[in-house]
Amino acid sequence: MSEAATPRQIADDYVERMAAQDPSVTTWLGLDPKDERLPDFSPEGSAAEARLARETLARLNAFPESGDPAEQACARLLRERLGSTLERHEAGEHYRSVANLHTPMHALQSLFGMMPTATEEDWVPLLARLRKMPEAVAGYRTTLAEGVARRLFAAPRQAEVLATQLDAWTGASSGQGGSGRGNANGNGIGGWLAQLVAPAPERFRDEADAAAAKAGEAVSGLSDWLRESYAPAAAGTPDGVGRERYLLCARAFLGATLDPEQTYAWGWEEFHRVWAELRAEAERVLPGADVEQARAHLNEHGHMVQGAEAMRAWLQGITEEAIEALDGTHFDLSGPLRQVETRIAPAGTAAAPYYSGPSLDFSRPGRTHLPLANGDAEGRFRTWRLVSTWYHEGVPGHHLQLASWVMAADQLSRYQVTLGKISANVEGWALYAERLMDELGFLTDPGRRLGYLGKQMMRIVRVIVDIGMHLRLAIPADSPFHPGERWTPELATAFMSDYVGLPPAARDSEIVRYLGRPGQAIGYKLGERAWLAGRDAARRRLGAEFDLKAWHMKALRQGSFGLDDLVENLAGL
Repeated sequence: MSEAATPRQIADDYVERMAAQDPSVTTWLGLDPKDERLPDFSPEGSAAEARLARETLARLNAFPESGDPAEQACARLLRERLGSTLERHEAGEHYRSVANLHTPMHALQSLFGMMPTATEEDWVPLLARLRKMPEAVAGYRTTLAEGVARRLFAAPRQAEVLATQLDAWTGASSGQGGSGRGNANGNGIGGWLAQLVAPAPERFRDEADAAAAKAGEAVSGLSDWLRESYAPAAAGTPDGVGRERYLLCARAFLGATLDPEQTYAWGWEEFHRVWAELRAEAERVLPGADVEQARAHLNEHGHMVQGAEAMRAWLQGITEEAIEALDGTHFDLSGPLRQVETRIAPAGTAAAPYYSGPSLDFSRPGRTHLPLANGDAEGRFRTWRLVSTWYHEGVPGHHLQLASWVMAADQLSRYQVTLGKISANVEGWALYAERLMDELGFLTDPGRRLGYLGKQMMRIVRVIVDIGMHLRLAIPADSPFHPGERWTPELATAFMSDYVGLPPAARDSEIVRYLGRPGQAIGYKLGERAWLAGRDAARRRLGAEFDLKAWHMKALRQGSFGLDDLVENLAGL
């Protein structure tokens, strides 16, 4: 254990020790491109993470309080994050990590997606890791089996969805035949695993196919176990997690203590406000049309792009146009801030687009990812729904914030810009970025603005149904939708269909996501509310001296804060 003299040094020592313990951290940060390890997803791996958190927290608590505001901010963040980690560990949340996002299996897929493949040398650690995938899968299965023994379950719905995603890893869900089951290509692999090893150099061909086939056997075995053993054992486990678990999970995503009833009521206020805006915008799209008719009109007659690669290139263009338009006016963009790639998401992911951040040295750039579920059966993509989403995922959204954090790592601490990341801060900035682009006039086209308002409504619906489903709250009497009834997943699905209008696959994926990650989905709107409140407070404080570009650049380099601290910090910039 290295000695540490300040809270920031303690925090950065924690990052180093986590990287030594968890190779996904090493790969994410770009610290060792030759690392051949995979994470330990067994109960022992989770216990080791908890021990490190306790040791670090003890060192932090033994340190005298610093008078340096930068040290105080880092200490407060580290203490809150480690406390939340330990609360979730002690509650056994790792024993029921079954969902359509952010399980250990998704972490594995993400790890391989971050690894370089440009040279033959790059393939040596990748294939070494692929050979170890059966062991990593076995560790995860052991943890879930311990959860079964302890009666700590995810709902059966989550098990079925994860099993279906894993089928897409092996090709079983597409009729290609999973690993060990044979396919038309004769190499025993299909789906994402086949895509992963397809570019392997010829001298590694047999080795790559053999490793992928063994990995596929393990993945197929886990998929079968989830359906045949886990889901029956979990039968009767409710989809909603109840108040105690919900507040525990929400703290992890918000960095704040939640008042669920107050937040639920605020969500309904926002619902009525934005629904009125949507109705007005629908009139601009098609005079006399309601919102549903305007959406149908855009789906039939609005701009479309045919084919995934063409859509990827189109979205890359949206990002590059935003960079050129914003640089020098509302942000100062240079170097890595201008480098972001658009990619097609691998098979077996959820339907929502997402962003993956750069390595610390920017050898791996920031990337936005488009799941193919955003297209229709004919491979057509409606662009009106996706423009504001790409502002959210790329520039000025996630990429601009997270790449700015990496650039500021030396002035802050490595912890504050990596492992200390708080979801609601990050998602709040990205939703603020969408609103900013609307304020700046980038969404004046009626179709694109209807798409933006629809995404605003989706984040509002998230607040309502996420809290409502997990706490079984009643729908208010003034609601236009089923007043007086209590939320169920079925009602939430119908509500999203009526007021968000997502395609069925994307809508259903959203509902499963909220049920599987309680408290995460509310962070978008709550985070945006904090960013707007901080900006308004800074504008009131500075009056005519307030400079939006200067405020943005300071805000982007402040590092991570939970919502308990974010508004006050933004107000003082």
